[in-house]
Amino acid sequence: MVFGKLRLEELAHDHIAAYTHQPLEAGRGRQAVYHCLATLSSALGTAVRTHHLPFNAAQPLPMRRPRPDERVPWSAEQAVTFLAHCREVDPAFADLFEVIIGTGLRKGEALGLQRPCVRLDDRVMYIRHTLSAIDNHELVLTAPKTKKSRNWVPLSDRVAAALQRAMTRSTPTINNHIFQGPDGKPLHPAAVRKRFHELREQAGLPHVTIHDLRHLAATLALEGNVPMAVISKTLRHSTLSTTANIYSNPRELHLMGEKPQVTRSGQRPARSPSSYNLAA
Repeated sequence: MVFGKLRLEELAHDHIAAYTHQPLEAGRGRQAVYHCLATLSSALGTAVRTHHLPFNAAQPLPMRRPRPDERVPWSAEQAVTFLAHCREVDPAFADLFEVIIGTGLRKGEALGLQRPCVRLDDRVMYIRHTLSAIDNHELVLTAPKTKKSRNWVPLSDRVAAALQRAMTRSTPTINNHIFQGPDGKPLHPAAVRKRFHELREQAGLPHVTIHDLRHLAATLALEGNVPMAVISKTLRHSTLSTTANIYSNPRELHLMGEKPQVTRSGQRPARSPSSYNLAA
């Protein structure tokens, strides 16, 4: 077993510290770097327990666990501004972000969408894969984040229209990816992230990540009085408590009222005239 060019038996804490500084200096987020370190430490710990290594070179971790940033998603008005700007300067990316905001898909899930998984007439799509980049280079299709992530997702008319435009624009290929670059290949996650921030800055909007658009989708649903159980199923969280724990900041508790609106029937309560849901 090797780590870069080093055999794991040769791995020292100084190597782990250097591995930590490189992505931080390259601009990677502290949360992402910490999760990579925690995963590495867990793997090395398993190797120690099974007597494959004498010690865990990643312990203690070279950095403290960063405090999670408070999520402040865009408002509906800011999302409308962003999509309108995208529609004007980059229609292809406008359709991609329309789908993400309208369904709460993760970035890799949206980029991994294939034609056979979308049924526009039935207004549903099946999340079968997520598109990932190995070493930020080779693109591969892998299983979604959890077992429940592999599931059906309902489509609004607006999202269905965006998918129809994307499929009309794309070229049928072996993998039949819906969101493609000019060369017919699937969009690279890093290129999508870079383009997203370019468009966001052009539109004069505050910093958020693409993953924050998933939280925006949930917040818009809360503002539309959609039951928490429906939101949880649409986002394909493992449990309802996962959804409730994520969306429990003061703003979202205010939107939900004192208790999450969970109904056995799963029917949506009537929305107030002032609410705006991009998936509508």
